[in-house]
Amino acid sequence: MTDSFDAKAFLASVTERPGVYRMLNEAGEILYVGKARNLKNRLSSYFRGTPSSIKTRRLVEQVASVEITATQTEAEALLLESNLIKAHRPRYNVLLRDDKSYPWIFVSTNDRFPRLAYHRGSRKRPGRYFGPYPSAGAVRETLNLLEKVFKVRQCEDSVFRNRSRPCLQYQIERCKAPCVGYVSEEEYRQDVEDTMAFLSGRSQKLIDDLVARMERAAEALDFEAAAALRDQIGMLRAVSQQQGITGMSGDADVIAQVSDQGMTAVGVATIRDGRHLGTRHFFPDVPVDAAPGEVIAGFLGLYYSEHDLPRRILCDELPEEADSLAEIFTEQAGRRVELLVPRRGKARAWLDDTRENARIALQERLVSRRGLALRFEALSEWLGMKSIDRIECFDISHTQGEATVASCVVFGPEGPRKDQYRRYHIEGIAPGDDYAAMHQALSRRFDRAVRESGVLPDVLLIDGGKGQLAQAIDVLAERGLTDKVQVIGVAKGPERRPGEETLVQPLVGAPGLYAEDNLGPHDPALHLIQQVRDEAHRFAITGHRARRQKARTQSDLERIPGVGGKRRQALLKHFGGIRGLKGASVSELAKVPGISPALATRIHGWFHEGGE
Repeated sequence: MTDSFDAKAFLASVTERPGVYRMLNEAGEILYVGKARNLKNRLSSYFRGTPSSIKTRRLVEQVASVEITATQTEAEALLLESNLIKAHRPRYNVLLRDDKSYPWIFVSTNDRFPRLAYHRGSRKRPGRYFGPYPSAGAVRETLNLLEKVFKVRQCEDSVFRNRSRPCLQYQIERCKAPCVGYVSEEEYRQDVEDTMAFLSGRSQKLIDDLVARMERAAEALDFEAAAALRDQIGMLRAVSQQQGITGMSGDADVIAQVSDQGMTAVGVATIRDGRHLGTRHFFPDVPVDAAPGEVIAGFLGLYYSEHDLPRRILCDELPEEADSLAEIFTEQAGRRVELLVPRRGKARAWLDDTRENARIALQERLVSRRGLALRFEALSEWLGMKSIDRIECFDISHTQGEATVASCVVFGPEGPRKDQYRRYHIEGIAPGDDYAAMHQALSRRFDRAVRESGVLPDVLLIDGGKGQLAQAIDVLAERGLTDKVQVIGVAKGPERRPGEETLVQPLVGAPGLYAEDNLGPHDPALHLIQQVRDEAHRFAITGHRARRQKARTQSDLERIPGVGGKRRQALLKHFGGIRGLKGASVSELAKVPGISPALATRIHGWFHEGGE
C-alpha cells in the first residue's frame, strides 16, 4: 500500500451494497478487479491486518487508489466484473485467453423440410438448438452420425430450393432427397422428430419406439421398412454404449484443474441431456501463488459470463465463495444451479477422467512451450537482443486489388496471442498497391500506439521484401519509433520453397540500404519467423475472403433502385443467398414480403438483362 493511499479514510466511506472494485497503482494501471456481496466487508479484509496470501500482500503493497461501482444485485456485479477483466486484463486476475462461444446443432423446425446445421453465435433464429458442444469436431462427428441414421438434409437452403435432381448425398444413402419429393412430408417429419429425440438424450426411449415400429412393419409384411428400422436401431445402440453415462442425467459441466511449472490447465467436460459431448481445455493466465480455489472462482466467473449454465457444475475443489456463486448463477440462469464436489460413483469417475485429460493437455502444452522458448532464444541470439517478449507480423491479402485486407498477428513466448490479432480494411489506395496498403495498415497501428501510449512490439515482421520493409521503416521514423522496434522483412526465395526465405534488415546509419541474410532451413530462429509469417498470411486471407464474399453478395442488390436494406435482407433470407435469388422467376420474387410485381420485374431484369 503506497503512502498516498489512506485505507482507513477510504473504508469509512465505502458502501455495504454489492458491487465491483478496481485496485489501481500510482500510474493509474488497474491491478485487480473483484466483486463483492458487501463492498465494505470485502475491501476491509485487504487492509486490516496482514493478508495471509503472498499474492494478496504484493497486490496491497502497490495499491494507490480503489474505485468502486455499486450494483443492484450480485449477479449484476459478476457480469460487470467479467467485462472489466476482459477489457483491462489486470495482472493479478485469472485471465482466460480462449473465450470463443461453443458450437451448437441447429434444427430449422419452422421449415417444411427442416435442416440440420452446425451453428455458432447468437441463437435468435427460430428453431431448436442442441448443445453446446466442446468443439467443432464434436459437432461434425454427431452430424455425420445423424446423416447415416436418420438421413435428414444438411444442405444450405439456397441449394435445397434450386435442386432439380438428387445430389450425391442421396446416392450414398445419407439423405432422402426431400428437395425433389422423394420422401413424404410425414415420413420426413418423423425422421426430424427422431433426430431431435436423440439429440435431447432420449436414446433409450427412441430405440424402444423404433423397435415397436419395426415389429409393426414386419407384421404388415413391409420387410424393407423393417430392415431399415433394424439398421437404425443397431447404430443407435452402438452409440448409446459408447456415450451412455450411467448414473448421470440432465445437464452438467465437469471442471478440473491441474498446475505444473507455473502453468495451469482447466478441463471442462460437457454433459447435456445425459450425453457426454466431449472435453475442452483452457490455459488461463494465473497470478503467482494463486490458490486452487481462487483459480476456480476466477475461471467460473469468466467462463459463465459467456456460456450457458448447466444445472450442475461438478468441480474438484470449490472456491470459498461457492454458495455465493451458486446463488448468482441461479439468479443468472433463472433456475437452480448447484456447485458440487462429487465423492463417489460415475460423477467422481468423470471428474477423475477430466483431471487426467487436463494433465495430459498441460504436459503437451509445456512441451510445445519449451520448443517455442528455444525458438525465441535462437531469434534473440541472431538479432543480438537480450530477450523478445512480443513479435508482430503484418501481411496483405487481396484478389487483383479487390477487398484488400491487412492482418496483424501477435506472438509471445507462450505462443499466439489471438485476442490481440487485428485486421485492417484498406481503403483509398490504387487497387493492387501493396506498398500503399502496408503503409496504411502500419500507420493505423502505430498512430494508435503513440496516441494511447500502447504496447510496442520488440520485433516487427513484414511479409515481403525491400519495398514493403521500406514502408515500415518510414512509418516508424515518422513517429519517432525507429530505435524502439526491430524490423525484419521476410522475402520468399526464388522458388517460394520454405527454408529459402531471405531476411532483410535496414542497415544502421545508412538510410535506403539493407542487409540480407539466409538462415539454415533447420534453424529454430527461422522456424519461428516462418510460424508467425504463416499465421499472418492465414489470418489475412481468411479476412480477405470474408470481405470479398460479403461485397459480391451485396453489391448487385445495393445498386437496384427501390431495394433498400430491409428488402435486400428479405430477398437474401427468402432465397438463401444471391445464387438462389438470381435463379428466381418474377412470380417467385413477387412472393417475398415487400416486393411488388413491378419491383420484382425490375429485380429480374437487373440480373438477366444487364441492369444498368
